[in-house]
Order: sequence, then structure tokens, then C-alpha cells
Amino acid sequence: MQARRLSGVITWRRGKVVSVGNRWSGAVTLKVALDHPIPGVDLPEIPALAYPELVGEPEIGHTVLLNVSALARGLGTGGYGLVVAFPDNLPPDPPSGPGHLVKARYTPLQTMVLGVDEQESDHHDLMSQVTTINNMPVVVADLHSALPAIIAGVREKAPEASIAYVMTDGGTLPAWFSRAVDGLRQAQWLSSLITVGQAFGGDLEAVSLHSGLLAARHVAKADIAIVTQGPGNLGTGTPWGFSGVAAGEAINAAGALEGLPVAALRVSGADPRPRHRGVSHHSLTAYRRVALAAAHVPVPDFLSVTPDLDAEIDTDIVANLRRLSSVIEQDVAPLFAPLGRHRRVDIDLTGLTTALHGSPVRLSTMGRGLAQDPANFLAVAAAGRYAGSLLST
Repeated sequence: MQARRLSGVITWRRGKVVSVGNRWSGAVTLKVALDHPIPGVDLPEIPALAYPELVGEPEIGHTVLLNVSALARGLGTGGYGLVVAFPDNLPPDPPSGPGHLVKARYTPLQTMVLGVDEQESDHHDLMSQVTTINNMPVVVADLHSALPAIIAGVREKAPEASIAYVMTDGGTLPAWFSRAVDGLRQAQWLSSLITVGQAFGGDLEAVSLHSGLLAARHVAKADIAIVTQGPGNLGTGTPWGFSGVAAGEAINAAGALEGLPVAALRVSGADPRPRHRGVSHHSLTAYRRVALAAAHVPVPDFLSVTPDLDAEIDTDIVANLRRLSSVIEQDVAPLFAPLGRHRRVDIDLTGLTTALHGSPVRLSTMGRGLAQDPANFLAVAAAGRYAGSLLST
């Protein structure tokens, strides 16, 4: 069968910057008046997002070239038009220097960075020699939204732990997109950020997840690494068509490097999609079918949850969590012997809602917060609590 040719895969618009809005590390929001409206988007001005390190600093009145494909299709990718260039105000050429690692390769916005593992790096000799992460716990999760909850769980057991976030390229490629990462860095909850594969914008850049984990341990001196994709999970409703399948490969990478893989379960009691209620099919596919290395799988004990009014966890929510417990038991059974290869670790959740309530950034997954879907955040925080406990053993 002849492949169908794609045309018009980007919806382009030109406009003028009318205001410059919020800014966080590596990113800035704008309001843009378009020269021509987007069909179906009835807005006189649209929100846009620029990465100044790629396109330069925006100013009011600048002409701006935008990719508005996600807005035109009604997708939820941040709800922004993405700045491709300020064509009349291009930034100066970057200074010459080391680094020839190209990320977002062969796209119009490919960018060149200094990789921690490349020959021009000060760390090249070290990275040429290290082959193990020396039993470092590596917590793996499907969704980026799990990151702050995992860290809350780690800190509850090991408040002084040095935590590295190793961001894979299944979601957004620029780490700058994540406001959660920026907030966690400002609160000193996150010690280092390492971007691997095609992802970029970290303190350290690495070619592969394997070298990223080695850099986390030996360059960033992390006690614990957390691996998950950046914001923007892609799913198709099919058994294998989701970007979180890479969670299984992350378990394999941690195992190959002699780390301690910890598989965080994606759990929900509120997701309207049956395939994600209880333990999501994403976790079951990634950990049962893809992960060939044995992992520790923390199973949250929802029977141990008590009301926490500060975290908006009332008696009705507690009752719902306890009903969910039997569903979880059935879902996780294939991960463990005799059918599976992983090690089950039951986690008491007493006090964990208090730890989650102390997060310096908003807890949100698929638009739901802690009170709307506590099972989700408690399950991944349980993985963090377990990983933190490994540091004292």
C-alpha cells in the first residue's frame, strides 16, 4: 500500500505581541493578536509560549511566527500557540563554545547543547569509566504529574536526600515547559535536572537514559533518581500506543546499571475512562510486558488512609479509597509470582496525605487535584516513601 503523503501538518499563523505575561525558568507567556483567526477558535488574542533561549526575548510590538496546530485541533497541550521565531528581531548568534549534541534533531528548531557524555565535556573521562549506579533507587512513573508527589513521599522518609529528575522525551522536549519543575527547584525539593534522548533544557544533557542515570549518580551525586516523561503524555486508547510504555524500558535501564528499580503504579478512582480506573493499563503493560528487569512495586494500602481535612480528605473519600483496595489487589496480581517477576512491597499510607498537602507546587493530573483523585497521588507518593526508606537500609 502506498503511504499517504502528509501536507499541512503545521498550522501557521503570524501576529503581533500585545503583552508579555508570566515567566518561569526558560519560558515566558505572551498574548498575540493574529493576522488571521484560527477557524473554531473565537479569541481576539491567543495565549502563546516562547522559549527565550531558542527564539530570543519577546517585546510588545514584535512580529511573531507561531505554530498553532494544537489550538486549531482543540488539544490540551498547554493551550498555547508556540513561538517559532520573531522574524524581524532574531537573536544574535550564540557564542562559540563546546558542545555538539543536537536535540530535537532535524526539526526546524533543533538546538545544540553540551552533552555530559560527549568528548568536549569536563565529565567525559568520568562518564567513559562508570558502568553502575551502585544500588541507587530509581523511581519510575508513567506521567509527569507524578513527580511532585513522588518527591513528597521521598522527603517524608529522607528530607535531606539529593533527588535528580531524569526527564525522558516521551512528552514535551523542552524541560522549560514544566512549571512544576521550576517550582520544585525554587523550593529546593529537586537537586538536579537531567534531560535525555531528544529532551533538552536540563542542568545536564545526556544522549540516552542510561547515560543520564549514570550522570545523576556520579556527576550530580544524587541519592535517588526519578524517571518520567515531561508534560504532555500521548495516548491513543490502544494497548501499546502510549508514550508511557517507556516506563518499562526505564525499569530495564535501572536494572542494567545495577540500580534499584522502583515501579510507581498509576492508579485512579476518578478517571472516567475504565482502562485507567484501578491500576491503569499503562502501568500493567509497561511493567508486566516491557520491563524484563525485576523491580520493587510499592502497593498502596488504601485501608490505612484516615481523614485529613487539611488535605480535603473526608470520610466519604476514605470510604471510596477502601472500596478501591479490592480492585487494586486484582489488578496488581499478575505483576508478582507466580505470573510476574516483580517484588511486591505493601506501603502503609498513614500520614502521607499530610506530606502531599505540603507540596510546594500544585498537585494535578488530568485536571484533578488531591481531593478529586487522592488514589493517584497516594500511589505514586507511596513509591517515593519506599525509595526514601531504602536510603536508611
